[in-house]
Amino acid sequence: MNPDALQELLKAISRGEINPETALEQLKNLNFEPVADFAKIDHHRHLRTGFPEVIWGPGKTPEQIIQIMNTMARHSPVVMATRIEAAIAEQLEAEIPSLIYYPTARICALQSGQTSFQASGVISILTAGTADLPVAEEAAITAQLCGFQTQKLWDVGVAGIHRLLSHRDLLAQADVIIVVAGMEGALPSVVAGMVDCPVIGVPTSVGYGTSFGGVAPLLTMLNSCATGIGVVNIDNGFGAAILAGQILRTAQRISSRNNKRNNF
Repeated sequence: MNPDALQELLKAISRGEINPETALEQLKNLNFEPVADFAKIDHHRHLRTGFPEVIWGPGKTPEQIIQIMNTMARHSPVVMATRIEAAIAEQLEAEIPSLIYYPTARICALQSGQTSFQASGVISILTAGTADLPVAEEAAITAQLCGFQTQKLWDVGVAGIHRLLSHRDLLAQADVIIVVAGMEGALPSVVAGMVDCPVIGVPTSVGYGTSFGGVAPLLTMLNSCATGIGVVNIDNGFGAAILAGQILRTAQRISSRNNKRNNF
């Protein structure tokens, strides 16, 4: 944050030149904070989008990740780094003792307090098979760190459809469902035909040669005849969780707005 810009903004508010609502919009785009010569931290991203910036681990050195996480931790109650392998996590934990590592999800997190961007609702996360768990856990841990309630249902793919059908009550409780599937990627279509909430399909790179590293399930999900399905990129559990969170936050905002109208 640029102190001079912030001071000028506060003075303008005190002089009555701008109102608090306009000031908030300007705060959403205040300056970033450099970290050495390799990163620029966007501290106000959660004001604009509802979620803070998250660190993409691959391609960064452990030293860079450590510096970025420490910088972000001064401003945010939750700091996340995704796609962190176990060997890298060990190096991070040696320098940041309070770091929490989720090995299946490959997420490192610092959590100093309760998130301020919680919303009501349940995000259910399903996998077609056990091999899809890393992507599903990435979605689950991301959603939980963002303050959302999750429920998990693993290994309920279409090859044994009775496993899914035996959990109809759990599906009925969900407000948003994330379905993670590789191979041919048929599970989101089946689920979407059973529920009355949004379904987010996540194709995984799990499968034999003609799955083309996840392209086959991606195309299956995109071409689904079932309605109410949105699809994210291959192996993108993180993106699915954020999309589910935005759906719930939007529903809560609409509900709050309607309640205010009804109270007038």
